[in-house]
Amino acid sequence: MERPRLPDWLRNVSVHGAATHGTRQVLRRHGLNTVCEEARCPNRGECFSRHTATFLILGDCCTRGCGFCAVDHRPPHPPDPAEPAAIARAAAELDLHYLVITSVTRDDLPDGGAGHFAAVIRAVRAARPGLRIEVLVPDFQGDAAAAQTVLEAAPDVFNHNVETVPRLYPAVRPQADYARSLAVLRQAADRRPAIPVKSGLMVGLGEERDEVMAVLGDLRAAGVMVVTIGQYMQPRRGNLPVVRYVHPDEFRLYERDAMALGFQGVFAGPLVRSSYLAEQLFRPDPGGA
Repeated sequence: MERPRLPDWLRNVSVHGAATHGTRQVLRRHGLNTVCEEARCPNRGECFSRHTATFLILGDCCTRGCGFCAVDHRPPHPPDPAEPAAIARAAAELDLHYLVITSVTRDDLPDGGAGHFAAVIRAVRAARPGLRIEVLVPDFQGDAAAAQTVLEAAPDVFNHNVETVPRLYPAVRPQADYARSLAVLRQAADRRPAIPVKSGLMVGLGEERDEVMAVLGDLRAAGVMVVTIGQYMQPRRGNLPVVRYVHPDEFRLYERDAMALGFQGVFAGPLVRSSYLAEQLFRPDPGGA
């Protein structure tokens, strides 16, 4: 099958310069990883230029091999006990007001890395008490106690991505389970209703519009309040190919229809990623005015 050509609306201008270089220097100095670089995010230059980044904890090697992801799939190293303090120092040096923390999936750890997430949250809170923290967590293999460990550390936003429609899970997320991901989101919404729950998915992998709408309905039913929808971009030759580039007009329709379902925040567009401009979707009181 002939692969679609990259459309004009995805030919974004890379942002470089002193600010971008400065962010990279801080990250290197503290020995930190970002999903921006490991997953080859197309927005990394823009985000680095604004002194923002999504910190990738628990190493740069994932125990799963998802078809869409560029992160290395090989045996990981033990968690670094110095990492929480290093992230706290970097957040202070970059003068961050909003921080997104995500991780590789660590099925090799008894708690899936939940305790390490909590340690990072506590360290950052101690260093910058007013900073807002969003966590983008794996499914912890459905371990409710692990998810509860993260929730008890009181992040400002709890995020877990379903990534795609259930039909495509065998190719896109072969070691994950759609119902399990919904259960993680539902647990967060039920047990910590004061914490906004967020999720996201990619389009362009071969899904149909009615399948996307069904997922959006499932997410709302699970208590998700904020959703992101972005275009899948093949990060490496060995990853799944793009089936279709979704036109910006279709993203606008998804945004309209998602808001009609009752989401408090919807961010949909070709270059949208789960943590891209995350602070703009943050609402301290999603149920308020």
